[in-house]
Amino acid sequence: MAVIDTLMETAVADTDLLRKLDAQGDQFGIARDVEFLLRAPSAEKATTVASFINDYQYGVATAQDLDDSPSILVIVHMPIEQHAIQSVSGFMACVCELFGLDYDGWGCVVQMHA
Repeated sequence: MAVIDTLMETAVADTDLLRKLDAQGDQFGIARDVEFLLRAPSAEKATTVASFINDYQYGVATAQDLDDSPSILVIVHMPIEQHAIQSVSGFMACVCELFGLDYDGWGCVVQMHA
């Protein structure tokens, strides 16, 4: 049940963020770099997960802050229409569940015109 709960919580958070971006005039269909942040319990785990994401080309992942607060920054170039962003966000949440990480959500720069 934990994965289902995580996916439901993630969908609510994604929808809230989309509403905020919509209020700023974002054009969801414009592709842009979307950053997903995954928090790791150790530098080793951050490096392992970043390699997994890069090896299978799920995004461009970088392990960062390995000494203080290990995390993985994953960049995916994509539009943020609800079905697309929730699919990728849900996938990142599942990766976190599988590897014992904490999913810290996503963000991007508002896109107003093509």
